[in-house]
Amino acid sequence: MQVSLDLLNKYNVAVPRYTSYPTVPFWKEGIDVNAWKHTFQQQFSITNSTQGISLYLHLPFCESLCTYCGCNKKITTQHGVEDEYSLAIIKEWQLYLALMTEKPVIRELHIGGGTPTFFSPENLEKLLMQIFKDAIIHPDHEFSFEGHPNNTTEAHLQTLYHLGFRRVSFGVQDNDAEVQRIINRIQPFENVQHATETARRIGYKSVNFDLIYGLPKQTLQSMEATILQTISLQPDRVAFYSYAHVPWTSRGQRLFDENDLPSTDTKMQLYQLGKKLFADNGYQDIGMDHFALPHDDLYIAKLKGKLHRNFMGYTTQNTGMLLGLGVSSISDAGIAFAQNHKTIHDYYQAIHSGQLSVVKGFFLTEEDVAFKRYILNISCNGRTAFHSKHMPLLNTFTFPELEKLAADGLVQWNQTGLMVTELGKHFIRNICKAFDLRLLRSQQQSTEKPLFSKAV
Repeated sequence: MQVSLDLLNKYNVAVPRYTSYPTVPFWKEGIDVNAWKHTFQQQFSITNSTQGISLYLHLPFCESLCTYCGCNKKITTQHGVEDEYSLAIIKEWQLYLALMTEKPVIRELHIGGGTPTFFSPENLEKLLMQIFKDAIIHPDHEFSFEGHPNNTTEAHLQTLYHLGFRRVSFGVQDNDAEVQRIINRIQPFENVQHATETARRIGYKSVNFDLIYGLPKQTLQSMEATILQTISLQPDRVAFYSYAHVPWTSRGQRLFDENDLPSTDTKMQLYQLGKKLFADNGYQDIGMDHFALPHDDLYIAKLKGKLHRNFMGYTTQNTGMLLGLGVSSISDAGIAFAQNHKTIHDYYQAIHSGQLSVVKGFFLTEEDVAFKRYILNISCNGRTAFHSKHMPLLNTFTFPELEKLAADGLVQWNQTGLMVTELGKHFIRNICKAFDLRLLRSQQQSTEKPLFSKAV
């Protein structure tokens, strides 16, 4: 379905990606660490034996700075940092093990960064074996990692495959040489092709590509070439992200001329072009910029109503506990969030003194838990039912927003529930916002600059 540029422009407002609710800007600095420990223990005892836990490892090191990147990273060419950082991750893991009443069952594991393949295959194996020796691997586990096509070697892929990894995500972003030059990510298509074909030959069942639209110097012609090259390799999943221009938090984004960014109308057309090309070539729209081929587990989970969303994006696994290890990592205990220190110095200082590194977080109220569920239902299933006890809040905040969305054909709703229309699938973030009570309240009270990137 082609969407009018007028409608895209209308809904191209600052809005969260909803990998959490409440979203990170509403979290509190100086979290009560003892309260977090208690909540972690409580939720772990509830979920571990029935669902297992999800684990996220943040490896922040990169050899060079990609100027578009908003991730927490540390630029260095000194690979001696691998041992020290791995030791800190293991110490943090041991601090959490001391809070657990039984062996953790790892159901989901994702390694992100930074550039995880900055680490040597040998050091990745040592790190993971130290974690696995104190855990049980769930028989239906899903292990994945992010790889840079320039430095993901056959040894990386083979080592991680033997450790149970079956999914890899390559940060492609764009194949155009001029775009790559200006964002400082020189990455020949041949490297992407080689990494993809090597992963498939070894036995990886799902290969994901990350692509970004809205980067400086992108044109409709260059974007079409990138997407057609991508499709030629048939990645099982594609994340087609809008470039989030947030120079007030990502200093690297100040290194290029904002005049090189596509105009708003051009960016809308890039989005339209990508969606059409993926749809024309058999990719199914999962939602929130994600696409998958029909055989992929992500699409199958969507069909079965089992899709889940967390800080790792869309996932087929739905555990009640996501434990994040490493600098800036975020943990989600269902009713509370906790984030580690964002600098390696502060992270090391806490861990080596025998303390958890959590410094920021949020304990959800009953209201938060309920509206978090509404947002998850919409982002994962495209529908939700309303609970009668929430009617005062829904009437005050949500229903006025739904009336506007319905007028543009994005939702169908009544007092019992909501369904996202085919047109509305292009605007999931905007629809979720109707249930974001904390953001709606703050916008009524404040005219401060946006905290989030735009929707498109």
